[in-house]
Amino acid sequence: MTHLKKLMDLSGRRAVITGGAGHIGQIIADTFAGMGANLVLVDIDAEKLSEVGEALSKKNSVEIKIVACDLEFEESRENLAATVLDAGGLNVLVNNAAFVGTSNLSGWAEPFERQTLDTWRRAVEVNLTAAFHLSQLFAPNLRNQLGASIINIGSIYGCLAPDWSLYEGTDMANPAAYGVSKAGLVQLTKYLATSLAPNVRANAISLGGVERGQPEIFKERYINKTPLRRMATEEDLIGAVAFLASDMSSYVTGQTLTVDGGLSTA
Repeated sequence: MTHLKKLMDLSGRRAVITGGAGHIGQIIADTFAGMGANLVLVDIDAEKLSEVGEALSKKNSVEIKIVACDLEFEESRENLAATVLDAGGLNVLVNNAAFVGTSNLSGWAEPFERQTLDTWRRAVEVNLTAAFHLSQLFAPNLRNQLGASIINIGSIYGCLAPDWSLYEGTDMANPAAYGVSKAGLVQLTKYLATSLAPNVRANAISLGGVERGQPEIFKERYINKTPLRRMATEEDLIGAVAFLASDMSSYVTGQTLTVDGGLSTA
């Protein structure tokens, strides 16, 4: 047990988490802080980011830095990297931020024929290009760090086509750009795993649908297709990110860990 605790210990390591103010980003941050890691939380929502950082600081005795950044823009990503590297670098990079749009964003949550190139480009830029760019910017530093690890947060829709029967009678949507960009993360993960080896590990997590107040008919259909008979919660991610960020997975790279209650195997 003592050896296991040592493998799980992230004390003295520093993790950068994009999308740090979101539901998933917060649970990753809380997990890493509990394992002793210092954090750099990145998000476009500066106000929410401050709230999250303050709450984590009260709960944990680790260093927490917040950086407001719009990952849609190349210059913003370069400024973020400079800020992180000037402050001492990182051991873990979590590419979690995602462009998910809103129901009222024109050309996004619409039938295929009405999805626009503008929303396509924006989603690919944030979900995929930003992950590539940040991995590239941080790679020289990561190569020299203890336990260096890149974790890309994907989705089952990066591996599966949408099942449109789930959405019938609801206002929910599944834009092409979201799934395509998440699929790209899977291949990027494999590319990084071989290109940055043996110094840096790269893995991805393919997360199933998270319950967040979806219409009851959607949840019922989704649950009926899922062997574990429920939708995911943010807490279901804790074990996966703890494993991939720590020395518990020191011989694991290039993999996509699917956390979906068995949906993709049904």
